[in-house]
Amino acid sequence: MRLLVSVRSPVEVEPALHGGADIIDAKEPGRGSLGAVPPDVLAEILERIPPPVDLSIALGDFSTPEDVRNAITRLPQLTREAPVYLKLGFACLASFERVRTLLDAAKDAALRHAALPGIVAVAYADFEFARTIPPALVFRAAACTSAKGVLLDTYLKGSGNLFTWIEPGELTAMVARVHGSGLLAAVAGSLTREHLSAVRAAEPDIIGVRG
Repeated sequence: MRLLVSVRSPVEVEPALHGGADIIDAKEPGRGSLGAVPPDVLAEILERIPPPVDLSIALGDFSTPEDVRNAITRLPQLTREAPVYLKLGFACLASFERVRTLLDAAKDAALRHAALPGIVAVAYADFEFARTIPPALVFRAAACTSAKGVLLDTYLKGSGNLFTWIEPGELTAMVARVHGSGLLAAVAGSLTREHLSAVRAAEPDIIGVRG
């Protein structure tokens, strides 16, 4: 299991690396659960991340293919040694077909980008509050579009954690389903040290934290 640590500014990169981060994730929590950092801040963050370290970028929640393509096209060229992952969510989008269409658009735009980033579809455990489709359908859409992986996260922050919405046994079953589709499985959602044993038991590829 690899550790992903989200940073909102360049000054947080070094502490995250010293803390054991395998993947640095650029995200602005003030803009929501998948808030994108401003372009100038992203550029400064990229300067601080060593080339061999994996990079993840939160793009936000989307509703149209055009917005997805524009978000990926505007990214820096990101010629890095290590893999690059792009996370996108689907809040307020309660249609499997539309989610699949957005993932197709993301995959197409990623193939045109110099870094060839992997697309990570974000499923919300508290999907009803996000007014979107349940995790099982996000997993299915990701598998249909050959995404790189899936992140199971929470939409609401400050209102519990991942295990507020699902039981440990459910998490294990979800991770197994994602792996069965040949995708990377990542888990996040206000997780702390006390949740590590339950997360480890589910055997995801990546655990994501902010603090």
